[in-house]
Amino acid sequence: MEKIAIIELADSAINLSIFETQNGRYKLIRQEKDFVSIFKDIFEEKLLRPKTIADVVSILKLYRNVIEDNNVQKIIAVADNMISSARNQRGFFDEIFNNTGITFTFLTEEDVVKNIYTSVVNSIDNSKGGIIYIGANESHLIRYNRRTTLGSVCIPYGYENIMQGKDVAFEDMKKIFLAELKARDFKFESEAPLVGVGVPFINLGRIAKKIDHYSLELDNNYDVTGQSAKAVMNFVNGLDVEKVKKVKGLVDDRTEVLFSGFAIVSAIYDYFKDATITISTANKREGIIAGSISADVQEKLSDLLASSFYNRYEFEKDDLSVNNRVANMATILFKQLKVMHKLPRAYVKPMRVAAYMFDSGKKICFEDYEKHGFYAILNSGLCGVSQKDLLLGAFICECQTSDNFNLSKWMKYKDLLTDEDLNAVRKLGVIVKLSAALNSSKKLIVTDVMCDILGDSIIMKLIVNGDPTYEIMQGMKVARDYRKFFKKNLQLI
Repeated sequence: MEKIAIIELADSAINLSIFETQNGRYKLIRQEKDFVSIFKDIFEEKLLRPKTIADVVSILKLYRNVIEDNNVQKIIAVADNMISSARNQRGFFDEIFNNTGITFTFLTEEDVVKNIYTSVVNSIDNSKGGIIYIGANESHLIRYNRRTTLGSVCIPYGYENIMQGKDVAFEDMKKIFLAELKARDFKFESEAPLVGVGVPFINLGRIAKKIDHYSLELDNNYDVTGQSAKAVMNFVNGLDVEKVKKVKGLVDDRTEVLFSGFAIVSAIYDYFKDATITISTANKREGIIAGSISADVQEKLSDLLASSFYNRYEFEKDDLSVNNRVANMATILFKQLKVMHKLPRAYVKPMRVAAYMFDSGKKICFEDYEKHGFYAILNSGLCGVSQKDLLLGAFICECQTSDNFNLSKWMKYKDLLTDEDLNAVRKLGVIVKLSAALNSSKKLIVTDVMCDILGDSIIMKLIVNGDPTYEIMQGMKVARDYRKFFKKNLQLI
């Protein structure tokens, strides 16, 4: 296992991220962020002031201590290309190196595009589409198909510099950005899904969810329609400065940044004729770490959900972990029992989520671990799965024990769930529980299952690679719930 630290020296902040990496997988274990006034210095004087330099050096010295305390083996330090325009940038980086031993490299436009693209395709399961990234001092539009970038353009405005150091009106900032879009005439493929990346888009999604009374507080993979975006713009423009500051849960609650970011977002929705944009939590940091370690790229592209799970599993598994086998068995049972459950194939993905993480609640508390698994799954950050499917997976995990079902909790999410979903999660909860039972000994005993329906009974013949006595004993404990939801007696042989 290797630990890698990524330090990002940006326009108005310094970010430290520490990852554990192993077998091409990575896990964020620590993050720090401190604000500095680099952009303001460069915008006003093309020169970094002594106080700013001292502040940056002081922060980086503290970060160096954190890095050493965490036994980090590798440091990747990158700086926004904007800093290269400072007349004293060479002396600035010499000062940093002399005090911390940290050497920075500049992120080129090509680097930014590559890192954003890599991060997006590892967070949203679209084989083709368009990426719209709004940064602090520049924005990028990236077109891709079959997981390959086909072209991109850079617009030299972001939520910091579009204000040009002045109090610019919302509509004026919108016109500036819209004019840049029209001048480049950059188009995406017809009907291609659009993904929005950056602070303004995340803030857009969070306010849209409040306005729409959306029941999940998840950012990644949330769709914002043109109508919802307009509602957010009207809401923000209708508030005074003090009320805007009181909006809770925003990524960056500086009023000027909020307004300028939304002015850019509004221009984008106008330019793309109110298309629906999917919010992604992708960022340059994720692209940097993904690009710095060796991983099976084809595996990621073929099944993003499985890759996302394996990324978590790499740091949580032990010699007795059977999560992958439980997921495989659940898929087998879903196919074998199709004539009985009569559920469409769309429910396979949430079932896989529940099966992959059937025991995730044990890390919170072993007792009632199925209940704890609900929140573990909902906050797992799994990619390659819709927000609704993630929610269904959480309920399926909880319904491994049917008595756990709580109607009041279900009604909390009534804006997303249907009566068909209720029937599905209860049946799938039984399938996941049975799949876990058939892996009870933590050995590959049961390799396959063949099912026969005889009258009011279902006979499951186990294809085994050893003595299945323990698996049969545990599996028969599921018989009561099986009878309750499948209306058949369960027999394992």
